[in-house]
Amino acid sequence: MATRLLKIRSVLRTYSNKTSLVKISKQWQSTAASLKETLINQPATRVTTLDSGMRVASEDSGAATATVGLWIDSGSRYETDDNNGVAHFMEHMAFKGTAKRSQTDLELEIENMGAHLNAYTSREQTVFYAKCLSQDVPKAIEILSDIIQNSKLGENEIERERGVILREMQEVETNLQEVVFDHLHAAAYQGTALGRTILGPSKNIKNISRDDLVKYVKTHYGPSRFVLAGAGGVDHNQLIELADKYFGKMTGPEYDVIPDYIKACRYTGSDIRVRDDSIPLAHIAIAVEGAGWAEADNIPLMVANTLIGGWDRSQGGGVNNASNLAKACAEQGLCHSYQSFNTCYKDTGLWGIYFVCDIMKCEDMLLCIQQEWMNLCTAVTEKDVTRAKNILKTNMFLQLDGTTAICEDIGRQMLCYNRRIPLHELEMRIDSVTAETIQNVGMKYIFDHCPVIAAVGPIENLPDYNRIRGAMYSLKA
Repeated sequence: MATRLLKIRSVLRTYSNKTSLVKISKQWQSTAASLKETLINQPATRVTTLDSGMRVASEDSGAATATVGLWIDSGSRYETDDNNGVAHFMEHMAFKGTAKRSQTDLELEIENMGAHLNAYTSREQTVFYAKCLSQDVPKAIEILSDIIQNSKLGENEIERERGVILREMQEVETNLQEVVFDHLHAAAYQGTALGRTILGPSKNIKNISRDDLVKYVKTHYGPSRFVLAGAGGVDHNQLIELADKYFGKMTGPEYDVIPDYIKACRYTGSDIRVRDDSIPLAHIAIAVEGAGWAEADNIPLMVANTLIGGWDRSQGGGVNNASNLAKACAEQGLCHSYQSFNTCYKDTGLWGIYFVCDIMKCEDMLLCIQQEWMNLCTAVTEKDVTRAKNILKTNMFLQLDGTTAICEDIGRQMLCYNRRIPLHELEMRIDSVTAETIQNVGMKYIFDHCPVIAAVGPIENLPDYNRIRGAMYSLKA
Protein backbone atom coordinates (compact mmCIF):
# COMPACT_ATOMS: atom_id res chain seq x y z
CA MET A 1 0.00 0.00 0.00
CA ALA A 2 2.79 2.43 0.90
CA THR A 3 4.49 1.73 -2.45
CA ARG A 4 1.30 2.49 -4.36
CA LEU A 5 0.83 5.76 -2.47
CA LEU A 6 4.40 6.85 -3.18
CA LYS A 7 3.74 6.22 -6.85
CA ILE A 8 0.57 8.31 -6.73
CA ARG A 9 2.42 11.11 -4.95
CA SER A 10 5.25 11.16 -7.49
CA VAL A 11 2.76 11.30 -10.34
CA LEU A 12 0.80 14.13 -8.71
CA ARG A 13 3.90 16.29 -8.55
CA THR A 14 3.86 16.63 -12.31
CA TYR A 15 0.24 15.98 -13.08
CA SER A 16 -1.95 18.83 -14.29
CA ASN A 17 -5.45 18.70 -15.75
CA LYS A 18 -6.78 20.17 -18.95
CA THR A 19 -7.62 23.46 -17.28
CA SER A 20 -3.99 24.11 -16.38
CA LEU A 21 -2.46 27.31 -17.67
CA VAL A 22 0.83 25.47 -18.20
CA LYS A 23 1.20 23.39 -21.35
CA ILE A 24 2.43 19.85 -20.66
CA SER A 25 5.20 18.59 -22.89
CA LYS A 26 4.81 15.19 -24.59
CA GLN A 27 7.44 13.58 -22.36
CA TRP A 28 5.22 14.18 -19.32
CA GLN A 29 1.88 13.26 -20.90
CA SER A 30 2.54 9.57 -20.27
CA THR A 31 3.12 10.38 -16.59
CA ALA A 32 -0.22 12.17 -16.43
CA ALA A 33 -1.88 9.12 -17.94
CA SER A 34 -0.20 6.86 -15.42
CA LEU A 35 -2.04 8.63 -12.59
CA LYS A 36 -5.38 7.60 -14.09
CA GLU A 37 -4.06 4.08 -14.64
CA THR A 38 -2.82 3.87 -11.06
CA LEU A 39 -6.17 4.97 -9.66
CA ILE A 40 -8.22 2.72 -11.94
CA ASN A 41 -6.07 -0.28 -10.98
CA GLN A 42 -6.73 0.08 -7.26
CA PRO A 43 -8.48 -2.97 -5.76
CA ALA A 44 -12.23 -2.75 -6.25
CA THR A 45 -14.55 -2.20 -3.29
CA ARG A 46 -17.08 -5.03 -3.30
CA VAL A 47 -20.48 -4.39 -1.72
CA THR A 48 -23.19 -6.90 -0.82
CA THR A 49 -26.53 -6.28 0.92
CA LEU A 50 -27.78 -9.21 3.00
CA ASP A 51 -31.42 -10.22 3.46
CA SER A 52 -31.35 -8.57 6.89
CA GLY A 53 -30.49 -5.22 5.31
CA MET A 54 -26.92 -5.29 6.60
CA ARG A 55 -24.29 -4.20 4.08
CA VAL A 56 -20.89 -5.82 3.70
CA ALA A 57 -18.19 -3.77 1.94
CA SER A 58 -14.53 -4.70 1.53
CA GLU A 59 -11.34 -4.04 -0.37
CA ASP A 60 -8.94 -6.98 -0.64
CA SER A 61 -5.35 -5.86 -1.13
CA GLY A 62 -3.86 -9.24 -0.21
CA ALA A 63 -2.01 -7.78 2.78
CA ALA A 64 -0.91 -9.87 5.74
CA THR A 65 -2.99 -7.70 8.08
CA ALA A 66 -6.58 -6.53 8.00
CA THR A 67 -8.95 -4.05 9.59
CA VAL A 68 -12.59 -5.05 10.02
CA GLY A 69 -15.23 -3.00 11.73
CA LEU A 70 -18.88 -2.25 12.25
CA TRP A 71 -20.02 1.20 11.13
CA ILE A 72 -23.36 2.02 12.73
CA ASP A 73 -25.70 4.70 11.38
CA SER A 74 -26.29 6.20 14.81
CA GLY A 75 -24.57 8.77 17.01
CA SER A 76 -25.33 11.68 19.28
CA ARG A 77 -27.65 13.16 16.63
CA TYR A 78 -30.08 10.33 17.44
CA GLU A 79 -30.37 11.30 21.11
CA THR A 80 -32.75 13.58 22.97
CA ASP A 81 -32.08 16.28 25.55
CA ASP A 82 -32.78 13.74 28.29
CA ASN A 83 -30.40 11.00 27.11
CA ASN A 84 -27.72 13.10 25.37
CA GLY A 85 -24.43 11.25 25.93
CA VAL A 86 -25.87 7.74 25.91
CA ALA A 87 -24.31 6.77 22.54
CA HIS A 88 -20.82 7.62 23.78
CA PHE A 89 -21.56 5.92 27.13
CA MET A 90 -22.56 2.75 25.27
CA GLU A 91 -19.33 2.83 23.29
CA HIS A 92 -17.42 2.73 26.58
CA MET A 93 -19.57 -0.08 28.02
CA ALA A 94 -19.06 -2.36 25.01
CA PHE A 95 -15.57 -3.26 26.23
CA LYS A 96 -16.57 -4.01 29.83
CA GLY A 97 -17.55 -7.63 29.36
CA THR A 98 -20.30 -9.70 27.75
CA ALA A 99 -22.41 -12.67 28.78
CA LYS A 100 -19.71 -14.85 27.19
CA ARG A 101 -16.53 -12.97 28.10
CA SER A 102 -15.48 -10.97 31.14
CA GLN A 103 -13.56 -7.74 30.56
CA THR A 104 -10.35 -9.57 31.48
CA ASP A 105 -11.12 -12.44 29.11
CA LEU A 106 -11.82 -10.00 26.30
CA GLU A 107 -8.60 -8.09 26.84
CA LEU A 108 -6.52 -11.30 27.06
CA GLU A 109 -8.09 -12.73 23.89
CA ILE A 110 -7.33 -9.57 21.93
CA GLU A 111 -3.81 -9.40 23.40
CA ASN A 112 -3.05 -13.03 22.55
CA MET A 113 -4.12 -12.43 18.95
CA GLY A 114 -1.81 -9.43 18.78
CA ALA A 115 -4.84 -7.44 17.65
CA HIS A 116 -6.15 -3.98 18.52
CA LEU A 117 -9.78 -3.27 19.35
CA ASN A 118 -11.09 0.29 19.35
CA ALA A 119 -14.20 2.42 18.94
CA TYR A 120 -15.37 6.01 18.58
CA THR A 121 -18.60 7.98 18.53
CA SER A 122 -19.38 10.98 16.34
CA ARG A 123 -22.54 13.01 15.86
CA GLU A 124 -23.86 10.67 13.17
CA GLN A 125 -21.91 7.42 13.52
CA THR A 126 -20.71 4.90 16.08
CA VAL A 127 -17.81 2.66 15.07
CA PHE A 128 -16.29 -0.50 16.52
CA TYR A 129 -13.28 -1.94 14.69
CA ALA A 130 -10.41 -4.40 15.06
CA LYS A 131 -6.94 -4.51 13.50
CA CYS A 132 -5.50 -8.00 13.25
CA LEU A 133 -3.67 -10.57 11.12
CA SER A 134 -5.70 -11.60 8.08
CA GLN A 135 -6.02 -15.14 9.43
CA ASP A 136 -7.74 -13.79 12.58
CA VAL A 137 -10.52 -11.93 10.77
CA PRO A 138 -13.22 -14.52 11.68
CA LYS A 139 -12.32 -14.31 15.37
CA ALA A 140 -12.28 -10.49 15.25
CA ILE A 141 -15.77 -10.36 13.72
CA GLU A 142 -17.07 -12.85 16.29
CA ILE A 143 -15.74 -10.61 19.07
CA LEU A 144 -17.28 -7.52 17.48
CA SER A 145 -20.67 -9.24 17.27
CA ASP A 146 -20.39 -10.35 20.89
CA ILE A 147 -19.67 -6.89 22.30
CA ILE A 148 -22.43 -5.32 20.17
CA GLN A 149 -25.16 -7.84 20.97
CA ASN A 150 -24.27 -9.30 24.35
CA SER A 151 -22.71 -6.53 26.46
CA LYS A 152 -23.44 -7.35 30.10
CA LEU A 153 -23.89 -3.72 31.18
CA GLY A 154 -23.27 -4.55 34.82
CA GLU A 155 -24.19 -1.93 37.41
CA ASN A 156 -20.68 -1.89 38.90
CA GLU A 157 -19.11 -1.42 35.48
CA ILE A 158 -21.58 1.36 34.67
CA GLU A 159 -20.64 3.23 37.83
CA ARG A 160 -16.91 2.88 37.14
CA GLU A 161 -17.31 4.05 33.56
CA ARG A 162 -19.44 6.97 34.68
CA GLY A 163 -16.41 8.32 36.54
CA VAL A 164 -14.14 7.68 33.53
CA ILE A 165 -16.44 9.67 31.23
CA LEU A 166 -16.73 12.56 33.70
CA ARG A 167 -12.91 12.76 33.82
CA GLU A 168 -12.83 12.62 30.02
CA MET A 169 -15.21 15.58 29.96
CA GLN A 170 -12.86 17.54 32.21
CA GLU A 171 -9.98 16.82 29.82
CA VAL A 172 -12.04 17.96 26.83
CA GLU A 173 -12.83 21.23 28.62
CA THR A 174 -9.10 22.00 28.71
CA ASN A 175 -8.86 21.56 24.94
CA LEU A 176 -10.04 24.96 23.74
CA GLN A 177 -10.35 23.88 20.13
CA GLU A 178 -12.84 21.18 21.15
CA VAL A 179 -14.67 23.70 23.33
CA VAL A 180 -14.94 26.23 20.49
CA PHE A 181 -16.26 23.64 18.03
CA ASP A 182 -18.87 22.45 20.52
CA HIS A 183 -19.98 26.08 20.96
CA LEU A 184 -19.97 26.51 17.19
CA HIS A 185 -22.39 23.59 16.77
CA ALA A 186 -24.54 24.83 19.65
CA ALA A 187 -24.90 28.21 17.95
CA ALA A 188 -25.28 26.95 14.38
CA TYR A 189 -27.82 24.23 15.17
CA GLN A 190 -29.42 25.62 18.29
CA GLY A 191 -32.42 23.70 19.53
CA THR A 192 -31.66 20.70 17.29
CA ALA A 193 -29.85 17.39 17.72
CA LEU A 194 -26.62 18.56 16.00
CA GLY A 195 -26.33 21.38 18.52
CA ARG A 196 -25.70 18.95 21.38
CA THR A 197 -22.25 17.68 22.34
CA ILE A 198 -21.18 14.08 21.76
CA LEU A 199 -20.26 13.49 25.41
CA GLY A 200 -23.46 15.09 26.71
CA PRO A 201 -23.90 17.30 29.78
CA SER A 202 -22.46 16.08 33.09
CA LYS A 203 -25.99 16.01 34.55
CA ASN A 204 -26.99 13.33 32.05
CA ILE A 205 -23.82 11.28 32.56
CA LYS A 206 -24.46 11.17 36.29
CA ASN A 207 -28.02 9.90 35.71
CA ILE A 208 -27.76 7.51 32.73
CA SER A 209 -28.96 4.07 33.81
CA ARG A 210 -28.72 0.55 32.45
CA ASP A 211 -32.25 0.88 31.14
CA ASP A 212 -31.23 3.96 29.14
CA LEU A 213 -28.36 2.04 27.52
CA VAL A 214 -30.54 -0.99 26.72
CA LYS A 215 -33.28 1.21 25.25
CA TYR A 216 -30.82 3.14 23.08
CA VAL A 217 -29.32 -0.06 21.63
CA LYS A 218 -32.74 -1.60 21.04
CA THR A 219 -33.98 1.56 19.34
CA HIS A 220 -31.00 2.38 17.12
CA TYR A 221 -28.86 -0.74 16.62
CA GLY A 222 -29.85 -3.26 13.96
CA PRO A 223 -28.59 -4.94 10.76
CA SER A 224 -30.37 -2.44 8.51
CA ARG A 225 -28.16 0.29 9.98
CA PHE A 226 -24.92 -1.73 10.09
CA VAL A 227 -22.07 -1.73 7.60
CA LEU A 228 -19.46 -4.44 8.05
CA ALA A 229 -16.36 -2.97 6.41
CA GLY A 230 -13.04 -4.69 5.78
CA ALA A 231 -9.72 -3.75 4.21
CA GLY A 232 -6.37 -5.48 3.74
CA GLY A 233 -6.17 -9.26 3.71
CA VAL A 234 -9.91 -9.90 3.64
CA ASP A 235 -12.04 -12.26 1.57
CA HIS A 236 -15.38 -10.69 0.67
CA ASN A 237 -17.27 -13.99 0.47
CA GLN A 238 -15.95 -14.95 3.88
CA LEU A 239 -17.12 -11.61 5.31
CA ILE A 240 -20.61 -12.26 3.91
CA GLU A 241 -20.73 -15.67 5.61
CA LEU A 242 -19.46 -14.24 8.91
CA ALA A 243 -21.94 -11.34 8.80
CA ASP A 244 -24.82 -13.72 8.18
CA LYS A 245 -23.60 -16.10 10.89
CA TYR A 246 -23.11 -13.54 13.64
CA PHE A 247 -25.61 -10.80 12.78
CA GLY A 248 -28.23 -12.60 10.69
CA LYS A 249 -30.56 -13.33 13.62
CA MET A 250 -30.28 -9.86 15.11
CA THR A 251 -33.45 -7.77 14.99
CA GLY A 252 -34.05 -4.03 15.15
CA PRO A 253 -33.92 -1.10 15.13
CA GLU A 254 -37.38 -0.20 16.34
CA TYR A 255 -38.03 2.16 13.44
CA ASP A 256 -37.26 1.78 9.74
CA VAL A 257 -37.72 5.44 8.77
CA ILE A 258 -35.65 8.03 10.63
CA PRO A 259 -38.02 10.31 12.61
CA ASP A 260 -38.41 13.93 11.52
CA TYR A 261 -37.10 15.27 14.84
CA ILE A 262 -33.72 13.72 14.01
CA LYS A 263 -33.59 15.06 10.46
CA ALA A 264 -34.69 18.60 11.28
CA CYS A 265 -31.34 20.28 12.03
CA ARG A 266 -31.85 23.84 10.84
CA TYR A 267 -28.93 26.26 10.62
CA THR A 268 -29.06 29.62 12.42
CA GLY A 269 -26.54 32.41 11.89
CA SER A 270 -25.54 33.57 15.37
CA ASP A 271 -22.64 33.81 17.80
CA ILE A 272 -21.48 32.52 21.18
CA ARG A 273 -18.83 34.47 23.08
CA VAL A 274 -17.15 33.31 26.28
CA ARG A 275 -14.87 36.08 27.44
CA ASP A 276 -12.08 34.89 29.73
CA ASP A 277 -9.15 37.29 30.05
CA SER A 278 -7.17 34.74 32.07
CA ILE A 279 -6.59 32.76 28.85
CA PRO A 280 -3.51 34.10 27.03
CA LEU A 281 -4.89 33.78 23.48
CA ALA A 282 -8.26 34.11 21.77
CA HIS A 283 -9.67 30.96 20.17
CA ILE A 284 -12.22 31.78 17.47
CA ALA A 285 -14.14 29.90 14.78
CA ILE A 286 -16.27 31.48 12.06
CA ALA A 287 -18.29 29.44 9.59
CA VAL A 288 -21.22 29.42 7.18
CA GLU A 289 -23.61 26.59 6.43
CA GLY A 290 -22.00 24.18 4.00
CA ALA A 291 -23.20 21.18 2.01
CA GLY A 292 -24.13 17.69 3.16
CA TRP A 293 -22.01 14.67 2.28
CA ALA A 294 -23.93 13.64 -0.83
CA GLU A 295 -24.53 17.11 -2.30
CA ALA A 296 -22.78 17.97 -5.56
CA ASP A 297 -21.40 21.19 -4.05
CA ASN A 298 -19.36 19.27 -1.49
CA ILE A 299 -16.38 18.69 -3.81
CA PRO A 300 -16.08 22.38 -4.85
CA LEU A 301 -16.34 23.36 -1.18
CA MET A 302 -13.49 20.96 -0.41
CA VAL A 303 -11.39 22.67 -3.07
CA ALA A 304 -12.34 26.09 -1.67
CA ASN A 305 -11.39 24.85 1.78
CA THR A 306 -7.99 23.81 0.43
CA LEU A 307 -7.56 27.21 -1.20
CA ILE A 308 -7.82 28.85 2.22
CA GLY A 309 -5.49 26.21 3.68
CA GLY A 310 -3.86 26.41 7.08
CA TRP A 311 -0.84 28.01 8.71
CA ASP A 312 0.95 28.35 12.02
CA ARG A 313 3.81 30.60 13.01
CA SER A 314 6.27 27.71 13.32
CA GLN A 315 6.15 27.52 9.51
CA GLY A 316 8.36 29.65 7.35
CA GLY A 317 7.45 30.92 3.92
CA GLY A 318 6.46 34.52 4.38
CA VAL A 319 5.82 36.04 0.95
CA ASN A 320 6.36 32.59 -0.60
CA ASN A 321 3.16 31.14 0.91
CA ALA A 322 0.77 30.11 -1.86
CA SER A 323 -2.32 30.94 0.21
CA ASN A 324 -3.06 34.65 0.34
CA LEU A 325 -4.36 34.35 3.89
CA ALA A 326 -1.25 32.46 5.04
CA LYS A 327 0.92 35.10 3.37
CA ALA A 328 -0.90 37.89 5.21
CA CYS A 329 -0.63 36.05 8.53
CA ALA A 330 3.10 35.52 8.06
CA GLU A 331 3.82 39.10 7.00
CA GLN A 332 1.55 40.92 9.45
CA GLY A 333 1.57 38.54 12.41
CA LEU A 334 -2.22 38.35 12.42
CA CYS A 335 -2.48 35.05 14.29
CA HIS A 336 -0.55 32.22 15.89
CA SER A 337 -2.28 29.64 13.70
CA TYR A 338 -5.36 29.06 11.60
CA GLN A 339 -7.00 26.04 9.98
CA SER A 340 -9.85 25.95 7.48
CA PHE A 341 -12.41 23.18 7.88
CA ASN A 342 -15.30 21.59 6.00
CA THR A 343 -17.38 19.55 8.46
CA CYS A 344 -20.11 17.56 6.72
CA TYR A 345 -23.24 15.79 7.89
CA LYS A 346 -25.97 14.02 5.93
CA ASP A 347 -28.01 17.12 5.17
CA THR A 348 -25.90 20.08 6.21
CA GLY A 349 -22.38 21.15 7.10
CA LEU A 350 -20.13 23.86 8.50
CA TRP A 351 -17.52 25.49 6.26
CA GLY A 352 -15.15 27.93 7.91
CA ILE A 353 -11.92 28.76 9.74
CA TYR A 354 -10.64 28.22 13.26
CA PHE A 355 -7.82 30.52 14.42
CA VAL A 356 -5.82 31.43 17.51
CA CYS A 357 -4.61 35.01 17.94
CA ASP A 358 -3.59 37.74 20.38
CA ILE A 359 -6.27 39.97 21.88
CA MET A 360 -5.40 42.96 19.70
CA LYS A 361 -5.42 40.97 16.45
CA CYS A 362 -8.96 39.55 16.55
CA GLU A 363 -10.50 42.25 14.39
CA ASP A 364 -7.66 42.40 11.85
CA MET A 365 -7.58 38.62 11.43
CA LEU A 366 -11.33 38.37 11.02
CA LEU A 367 -11.33 41.18 8.45
CA CYS A 368 -8.57 39.44 6.49
CA ILE A 369 -10.50 36.14 6.52
CA GLN A 370 -13.65 37.77 5.21
CA GLN A 371 -11.72 39.61 2.50
CA GLU A 372 -10.25 36.28 1.38
CA TRP A 373 -13.74 34.74 1.38
CA MET A 374 -14.98 37.56 -0.85
CA ASN A 375 -12.02 36.93 -3.12
CA LEU A 376 -13.16 33.31 -3.48
CA CYS A 377 -16.59 34.55 -4.52
CA THR A 378 -15.45 37.15 -7.03
CA ALA A 379 -11.81 36.93 -8.12
CA VAL A 380 -10.28 33.47 -7.62
CA THR A 381 -8.00 32.45 -10.51
CA GLU A 382 -7.60 29.20 -12.44
CA LYS A 383 -3.99 29.02 -11.29
CA ASP A 384 -5.02 29.09 -7.63
CA VAL A 385 -7.75 26.51 -8.21
CA THR A 386 -5.39 24.15 -10.04
CA ARG A 387 -2.91 24.32 -7.16
CA ALA A 388 -5.66 23.67 -4.62
CA LYS A 389 -6.98 20.69 -6.60
CA ASN A 390 -3.56 19.07 -6.72
CA ILE A 391 -3.05 19.64 -2.99
CA LEU A 392 -6.48 18.19 -2.21
CA LYS A 393 -5.89 15.08 -4.32
CA THR A 394 -2.46 14.50 -2.84
CA ASN A 395 -3.76 14.86 0.73
CA MET A 396 -6.72 12.56 0.08
CA PHE A 397 -4.61 9.82 -1.48
CA LEU A 398 -1.88 10.00 1.15
CA GLN A 399 -4.48 9.70 3.91
CA LEU A 400 -5.41 6.26 2.58
CA ASP A 401 -2.23 4.79 4.01
CA GLY A 402 -2.82 1.41 5.65
CA THR A 403 -5.74 -0.93 6.13
CA THR A 404 -7.34 1.07 8.95
CA ALA A 405 -7.56 4.30 6.93
CA ILE A 406 -9.04 2.44 3.95
CA CYS A 407 -11.54 0.57 6.14
CA GLU A 408 -12.58 3.88 7.73
CA ASP A 409 -13.05 5.38 4.26
CA ILE A 410 -15.19 2.43 3.16
CA GLY A 411 -17.40 2.42 6.27
CA ARG A 412 -17.96 6.19 6.29
CA GLN A 413 -18.73 6.41 2.57
CA MET A 414 -21.16 3.49 2.73
CA LEU A 415 -23.14 5.33 5.41
CA CYS A 416 -22.90 8.71 3.67
CA TYR A 417 -23.27 7.72 -0.01
CA ASN A 418 -24.48 4.10 0.16
CA ARG A 419 -21.42 3.26 -1.97
CA ARG A 420 -17.70 3.87 -2.02
CA ILE A 421 -16.62 6.41 -4.62
CA PRO A 422 -13.72 4.94 -6.67
CA LEU A 423 -10.52 6.98 -6.52
CA HIS A 424 -10.47 7.62 -10.25
CA GLU A 425 -14.04 8.98 -10.08
CA LEU A 426 -13.11 11.17 -7.13
CA GLU A 427 -10.11 12.48 -9.05
CA MET A 428 -12.27 13.30 -12.08
CA ARG A 429 -14.83 15.11 -9.92
CA ILE A 430 -12.08 17.22 -8.35
CA ASP A 431 -10.57 17.94 -11.77
CA SER A 432 -13.93 19.18 -13.06
CA VAL A 433 -13.85 22.08 -10.58
CA THR A 434 -12.90 25.42 -12.18
CA ALA A 435 -12.52 28.98 -10.94
CA GLU A 436 -16.09 29.62 -12.11
CA THR A 437 -17.29 26.65 -10.04
CA ILE A 438 -15.59 28.05 -6.93
CA GLN A 439 -17.12 31.48 -7.51
CA ASN A 440 -20.57 29.92 -7.96
CA VAL A 441 -20.44 27.93 -4.72
CA GLY A 442 -18.96 30.97 -3.00
CA MET A 443 -21.97 33.00 -4.04
CA LYS A 444 -24.30 30.19 -3.01
CA TYR A 445 -22.87 29.49 0.46
CA ILE A 446 -20.69 32.45 1.52
CA PHE A 447 -21.56 35.74 -0.17
CA ASP A 448 -24.12 37.72 1.85
CA HIS A 449 -24.92 34.75 4.11
CA CYS A 450 -25.22 34.85 7.89
CA PRO A 451 -22.12 33.39 9.58
CA VAL A 452 -21.91 31.59 12.90
CA ILE A 453 -19.13 32.54 15.35
CA ALA A 454 -17.82 30.89 18.50
CA ALA A 455 -15.12 32.64 20.52
CA VAL A 456 -13.38 31.83 23.80
CA GLY A 457 -10.71 33.79 25.65
CA PRO A 458 -9.68 37.48 25.62
CA ILE A 459 -12.11 38.52 22.88
CA GLU A 460 -12.81 42.12 23.83
CA ASN A 461 -11.52 43.24 20.43
CA LEU A 462 -13.78 40.88 18.46
CA PRO A 463 -16.24 42.99 16.40
CA ASP A 464 -19.98 42.98 17.06
CA TYR A 465 -21.94 40.31 15.15
CA ASN A 466 -23.71 42.91 12.98
CA ARG A 467 -20.36 44.29 11.82
CA ILE A 468 -19.16 40.79 11.00
CA ARG A 469 -22.39 40.09 9.12
CA GLY A 470 -21.98 43.36 7.21
CA ALA A 471 -18.60 42.22 5.86
CA MET A 472 -20.09 39.11 4.27
CA TYR A 473 -20.55 40.88 0.92
CA SER A 474 -18.40 42.96 -1.39
CA LEU A 475 -19.41 45.89 -3.56
CA LYS A 476 -17.00 44.60 -6.20
CA ALA A 477 -19.46 41.85 -7.02
